[in-house]
Amino acid sequence: MLLPVVFLVLSARALAAQGVVIAPHAVYIDGRVRSAAVLLYNPNPQPAEVTISTFFGYPVTDSLGRILLRTVERPDSTAPSAAEWIQAFPRRLTVAPLERQTIRLLATPPPGLPDGEYWSRLVIAAKGGEVPITGVADTARVKVGLTLEVRTIIGIAYRKGAVHTGVAISHLRGAVVGDSLVVWSRIERQGNAAYVGTIHGTLVDSTGRVRAEFRAPIGVYYVLEPRYVAAVDVLAPGRYWLRLELTTEREDLAADVILPSAAVRDSVQLRIP
Repeated sequence: MLLPVVFLVLSARALAAQGVVIAPHAVYIDGRVRSAAVLLYNPNPQPAEVTISTFFGYPVTDSLGRILLRTVERPDSTAPSAAEWIQAFPRRLTVAPLERQTIRLLATPPPGLPDGEYWSRLVIAAKGGEVPITGVADTARVKVGLTLEVRTIIGIAYRKGAVHTGVAISHLRGAVVGDSLVVWSRIERQGNAAYVGTIHGTLVDSTGRVRAEFRAPIGVYYVLEPRYVAAVDVLAPGRYWLRLELTTEREDLAADVILPSAAVRDSVQLRIP
């Protein structure tokens, strides 16, 4: 999914002291323009040393239904990778305290690139000042500290020509375990571009009352088999309907970068003994 991934070395307080603010959190490059910009802002009192790099990766699910980012070091010729031909300028820079800097992204795709969407991940690694380590004996009057690096990963999508997307839902199933509704499904992308949208699940009783609900952003690049959990009250024995809906509505993305697609729905009946 095109959401930022932040790697923490120490605590959240350390992140606040060392990280840079990045906008936008997902980059879409039009094949007719072949360029885009990313804005970095350093809200901290120390300068931030920033290094930019790219790699090919996309969301997958593990055996427990958790969504993870799979990285491919050497994608083959069939992979829709743009990591080799999207470059960032500059690749190294220092952002002064309370200052902004712009990173330019330039795409130089190979000749004859077929229509479709191509993906890369942009890594913004920011180093700041040292964080002191407490609890160390200061017998030699030596100050001990750690230099932190915070890495944020955002998605890049390069679109050439006609692009379209959609999803198909299958193997929808659910179970009530204690005070939780657990939902599994298989979601497969259709078309030549990633499906970026929102997944919404509900458990409805015979009167139409919603007894459990979840909603989350989702990005389907190939196939996902995610697991979702929602809180549920004590349910009386009987039949309930588990309903799942995927739409391309996203509040965190600009409307002009969303590929519209018809809503997709599925449902299955659950029986509570």
